[in-house]
Amino acid sequence: MILLKHFRKYYLKYAVPLLLGIGILILVDYVSLEIPRIIKVILNGVDLGEYTTIEQVVPYLVNLSLIVLTMTIGRFLWRYLLIGTGRRVETDVREAMFNHATTLSQDFYSKEKIGGLMTYFISDINVVKEMYGFGLLMVIDGLVLGGMVLVRMFSLQFEMTAIAFIPIALMGILMFFINKKMEKQSRIRQEAQEALSDFSQESFTGITVVKAYVKEMFHALTFRKKSQELYDKTMNHTRYSIIVNIGIDVMINLVILSILGFGSYLIAVGDLSGPELTEYISYFFSLLWPVFAISWFMNVNAQAQASAKRINNFLEAKVDVKSKEDALLDVQLDGSINVTNLSFKYEDGEDYILKNMSFEIKPGEMVGILGKTGSGKSTLVELLLRVYNTRENMIKFGEYDINDISIKALRKHIGYVPQDNFLFSDTIKNNIGFAFDEPMSEEKMIEVAQLSDLHENVLGFQDQYETMLGERGTTISGGQKQRVSIARALAKDPTFLILDDSVSAVDTKTEEKIISNLRKIRKGKTTLMIAHRISTVKKLDKILLIEEGQVAGFGTHKELLKTNALYQEMVKRQELEALVGEVE
Repeated sequence: MILLKHFRKYYLKYAVPLLLGIGILILVDYVSLEIPRIIKVILNGVDLGEYTTIEQVVPYLVNLSLIVLTMTIGRFLWRYLLIGTGRRVETDVREAMFNHATTLSQDFYSKEKIGGLMTYFISDINVVKEMYGFGLLMVIDGLVLGGMVLVRMFSLQFEMTAIAFIPIALMGILMFFINKKMEKQSRIRQEAQEALSDFSQESFTGITVVKAYVKEMFHALTFRKKSQELYDKTMNHTRYSIIVNIGIDVMINLVILSILGFGSYLIAVGDLSGPELTEYISYFFSLLWPVFAISWFMNVNAQAQASAKRINNFLEAKVDVKSKEDALLDVQLDGSINVTNLSFKYEDGEDYILKNMSFEIKPGEMVGILGKTGSGKSTLVELLLRVYNTRENMIKFGEYDINDISIKALRKHIGYVPQDNFLFSDTIKNNIGFAFDEPMSEEKMIEVAQLSDLHENVLGFQDQYETMLGERGTTISGGQKQRVSIARALAKDPTFLILDDSVSAVDTKTEEKIISNLRKIRKGKTTLMIAHRISTVKKLDKILLIEEGQVAGFGTHKELLKTNALYQEMVKRQELEALVGEVE
C-alpha cells in the first residue's frame, strides 16, 4: 500500500467508508463460501436417496437464492464504498497538487517542463487512484477470502490441501521478487511517458515556429523515436506481467491435475466421497480469485509505488517564495517605492543580475525603465512583484518592507502586464475581467478597452467581447494581445501599474494614445513602464536607466539628456535608426 508522507492521511480521512466497505467485502466472502457446502449437502442427500422430490430440496434453493441476493447487494455496496473512495482520494490529491503548484516559485518552473508535470496530474494520479480503490479491494479480498478458503480446504482434506499449497506458496515467493523488478520497470516507463508528453506539448505550443523552419519531418521522426522508446519500455513491463500470469496459469493447472488425481485415489480407497470432492474443487476454484487478486495487486502496486514517489517528490518541492507567518494581510499603500542597495542573483547563478541599485519613486509618478536587453529590467519588476525573495530593507512600499507584506496583499495593489502578454483560452470579456471573481460590468469593460485603444478592434469581431481566443491568445494579433493585457491590468485600477515592454507591438500613434490615457486616469497612482524605445518614456515623469544591473541614471528626459552620456548615446542611436528607416 502507499504509505508515503502525503498519502497516509487519506486512510484516516476516509476510514469510515473504507472500513465499512472492507466489512461488507468480508461478509460477502464468508457467505459465498456457503454455496459449496450447501451443494455438497444436496448431492449427499441425492446420492444416499434421502432427497427424492423437488420439495425436499426447495429450502436449500431458497438459502442459495438469499446468499446470491446478499452477494449482489454486498458487491454493489463495497464497490461503491471502496472504488468510490479511490475516486475521492484521486480528486483530493489532484487538488492538493494543483494548490501546491500555485505556490511554487518561478525558479521551479524554469527548471521543470510542463509536459512532464502534466503526467503527474494524469497518468500518475490515475495509478495511485487504483491503489486506493481496486488495490485495497484486491489485497483484502485476496488475503481474507484466500485464508477462509484454505481453512475450509484443510478441514476437509488436510493432505491434499498441503500438496496443493506448496506450488501456490512457491508462486507467491516468486511474485514477491518479480514485483521489485516490475516497480523499477514502471518507473522507467513513466519517465518515458513524461518525455513523450513533454515533447508533444512543446511541439504543439511552438507549431508556428516548427512550420516556419520546415521542421515538420524532424519533429515527426523525433516523436516516432520517443514513442518507440515508450513502446519498448511498456513492452518490457508487459513481459514481466505476462511471465507472472503464465506462471500462475501453469501452477493452477498443475494443482488442478494433482487434486483430480489425488482426489480420485482418495475416493477409490474410501477416504473421500464424490460430493466432498465436488465441494473441495469448488473451494479450490474460489481460491483462484484470491491468487489472481494478489497477482494483480502486486502488478498495480509496483506501478503505484513508482507514481506515488514521483507525486510525493512534487508535493515535497520547496516553496521558496512565501509570506512570513506574521505578514500583514491588509495594507494601504501610498504608491511610493524605495529601493536601497538592491542586489540579486538567481539561485543557480554565479553573477549578480542587479548590483547595489538605489532609487526612489514618489506616489503618482509615471516612471520609465530603460536599458539594453539583459540589463536587468524584467528582473527588477519581478522582485517588485515578489516573484523572487530579497533581503530585508532592500525594497519598501511606502513605510512597509516588501517582506512584511503578505504576497496576496501586495499583489492586490499591483496591476501587471507581462512581456509575453499571456492570455487564456477564454472570451475577451473574461480575459479583461480576470482579476475579479464576479463578471465585471459592461460599462467598466468598455471603459478600460477604450483606454487601451482596444474597443474599436473588438467591435470588428463577429462576437465582439464574447469572442473566444485560441490558446495563449493566438487568434488575435500581437498588438491586440498587448492591449487586452493592458485592459486587464487597468480594470483592476491598481495602486501600482507595471507594464513590461507592453506597447512594443503597437504603432507609435497607438502607443502615444495609450500613454496619454494612462496619464489622465492614473493621477495619484504609480505607473512603471519598461521600454526599449526612447519615444515610449521621454514624456514620463522620470526615467530609470539601467546598465548591467546598475542604476546608470535617474531623472527626467531633459535631465538625462543634459547630464548622462549613456542616455545621450541611446537617443542619438535611435534617432539615427529612425532616419534610416524613413529613407528606406
